Amino acid sequence: VIASGAAALMLTVGLAAQGGRRPASPAGAAATEIGGKYDTSGAEPVYKGGKWIEITYGRPIKRGRDLFGGTGDKYGKAVNPDAPVWRAGANNTTQLNTEVPLVINGKTVAPGTYTMFIDLKPNAWTLILSNWKAQTRYDPSNKNELWGAYEYTPDKDVVRAPMKMTTLPFSVDQLTWEITDMTDTGGNMLIMWDKTAASVPFKVGS
Repeated sequence: VIASGAAALMLTVGLAAQGGRRPASPAGAAATEIGGKYDTSGAEPVYKGGKWIEITYGRPIKRGRDLFGGTGDKYGKAVNPDAPVWRAGANNTTQLNTEVPLVINGKTVAPGTYTMFIDLKPNAWTLILSNWKAQTRYDPSNKNELWGAYEYTPDKDVVRAPMKMTTLPFSVDQLTWEITDMTDTGGNMLIMWDKTAASVPFKVGS
């Protein structure tokens, strides 16, 4: 999991180095480590034996757009104009990598890497974890892996979970995933953009 976070950072740095330009949507990661203990036998405490949960994604900026406006079929078209579901980020597909089982919406998700999407409906978002693999580079001839959410189909869904939606008292300019309210038993996966926040609780399985 650490490696994937480092890869995301290297991708951002590499893109920024091209022509001296920043990427329009830098790579981001939200991670937590659980189940370990601090070893205090040395000069400084060291956390050992932990397992990682990490979300990697692209971080688009609002740039003045009405992100989640519109009604009916027009809702959310500013962020997802033409894919079956939203990639919940930018550029490559958003992914969840977990080293522990997670219980989401009553279903146990085994350790592994999953692609993440959101089915956008007005005031009713649904988080999707899928067994679709993500392309590392865009290849339109590759029909076995996805770039973003293009060509997504629901047959590889692992779990779908309704998201708790709230209106923020401020506007988040750059899309942000976070893991919140974390304990050894579970926490929440939270996405924030503009004044919209949506979250899904999870428990750590056995």
